[in-house]
Parts: sequence; structure tokens; C-alpha cells
Amino acid sequence: MYLKFYGLLEKPFNATPDPRFLYMSPGHREALAQLHYGTQERKGFIVLTGQVGTGKTTLLHALRQRLDSQTAVSFIFNSTLPFDDMLEYMLVDFGVGKHEESRARRLMAFNDFLIERERTRQNAVLIIDEAQNLSAETMEQVRLLSNFETATTKLLQILLVGQPELRAKLELPELRQLKQRIGLRCRIPPLTAEEARQYIRNRLRIAGARDLGIFTDSAIERMTEYSGGIPRVINILGDHCLLFGYADQSRRIDRSAVNETIEYMEEGLPTQRGLLGFGRSSAPKRRSQWFVKTAMFALAMAAVGLALTYETGVVNLFESLRRAVMP
Repeated sequence: MYLKFYGLLEKPFNATPDPRFLYMSPGHREALAQLHYGTQERKGFIVLTGQVGTGKTTLLHALRQRLDSQTAVSFIFNSTLPFDDMLEYMLVDFGVGKHEESRARRLMAFNDFLIERERTRQNAVLIIDEAQNLSAETMEQVRLLSNFETATTKLLQILLVGQPELRAKLELPELRQLKQRIGLRCRIPPLTAEEARQYIRNRLRIAGARDLGIFTDSAIERMTEYSGGIPRVINILGDHCLLFGYADQSRRIDRSAVNETIEYMEEGLPTQRGLLGFGRSSAPKRRSQWFVKTAMFALAMAAVGLALTYETGVVNLFESLRRAVMP
């Protein structure tokens, strides 16, 4: 909707973890380097933590692109699976063709797969995202997978990725053996104000923007304050700011515009200044009118579609009745 107005080729603030938009802040760069080093040097267990929305999943996709073709990867997104289902998922992901019914036979087939890869000097990596959701029992079963090893090397590298609660879970007494086996710990910190500025400009550049100053420095400072430096929140806020800026026909997003957008996002209503029609400008009022008109147009089109569907249904009904009663 706002792409042409701001000279963009695509949306710069999509919520999907697209590695093309990965901004390598110092924290992200260090975490990615540690993950790559840990998997290549076969450290066994590696733990990556970060707050919700800091870009952990995006970083994992970037890691997969960095790993060489000799590395097999299984990426488990659903951490609520019981261990047997998780094991089945791993076997399919790794391309292990033999699927036995019992857990013991599945583990034997998995062990044979890992030994064969080691014989040909190939690595295998298991990534479990949202690992803070794993039960202590499942974590213990995952720990036992690290027993697949030779006298000199680990056959399976296991990445546990999750929110800060994962660190707390690893402190449980029943998981002390798992904690002792962690070879490397990484953390993604929130963005600073300067990093957020580079982050936003990087996404605008990749999205095709010629003008990287759409958001003023003061606007970015407010966005960083509100988001706490969390990229996902910056994305949501940035997308809303561009939409509201387009409604206001404003080429620059300043701090006041960000504040109004935050208020709209939190309350779901135009600001009081906009409703009363006074303040910085009449932009909030125009924006409110624009959204109302857009919503009314959408409802009108839906009504037309419904009417056409109803009319078609009536015509079809009469046609069926005519055929039934006439020779």
C-alpha cells in the first residue's frame, strides 16, 4: 500500500525471518561466529539464548547457509513434541530411510547413520528452536543423544535455542548432567539506539529505498526506547509508522509521528488530538478519516460480493426448479 509512496520494492519490516534482511549487529555477529565455530569444531552441546524477537531464528537460518554441504542439519521448530515424535522428525529430516517401530531400533539406525557420516568426515547438526518449552524429561532424552561419540569426537552437534528461561531451566538439579556437557554458550543482546538506526536503514536499503532517511534520528531513538531494542517490535512499529505516514502523505517519520503510532497501536484508537482536530497538525484527523474511508470501501466491496453471490444462488435455484418441472 505504501511501497510506491516511499519508493520501496518490498516491505522492509516483514515479520518473517528472512536472512536477506539480517542485520549483523556486534552481538549478532559474535553469536553467529560462535555457533559456526561450535558446530565446525564439534563442541557437542551449544546453547543460544535471547529475548523474544531478537532474531534468533533468523540467525539460525543464516547459520544454515554458512554451513558447508558436508553438514547435515535437522531443524526442529516444534519443541512441544514428545521425544519419540522428535526422534522420528530427526530421522526424516536427516534422510535416514530406515524407520523402525521401537525407540531402540530407531536409535540404532540413527547411530549407524552418524557413524557412516563420521567415516566420510561429514558432520551432523541438530537444532531445537524454542528449547525453553522442552520438558525436563525430553531434555534428558536429548542429552542421551550426545552419547553418540567416538573416542575423539562428538558425532552429533546439538544446538538448544531459546528465550532467557532456557538458562533458568538448565539450572534445574535434574538437568545437571546436561549443563555439564554444554561446550559453548551464546547470547543475543537487544539493539542499542545506534544499532537500531543501522538496522532500520539496512532493511530500507534491502527493500529498495533510495532515501534511507525516512525515519529521523529522533524517531529512531523513540522506536528504540519503546521496543527495548527488540528487532521484532521495531519491525511491527516501523510497518505501522510507514502505513500512517502514507495516510498522512508524510515523507518523513519524526518522533511525534512515532508517538502517535504507538498510542494508536496500544489503544486501537486515534489520539485525542486527532479526534478533537487540534495539535501539531490535522494529520491524525486526516489519518482517521482515511482509515474510515478505507474500511467503508472494503465493507462496501464485501457487500457487493455477498449480493452477487446471493443473486447467483437465487438464479441457480430457479434454474434447477425450472429443469425439474419442465420436460
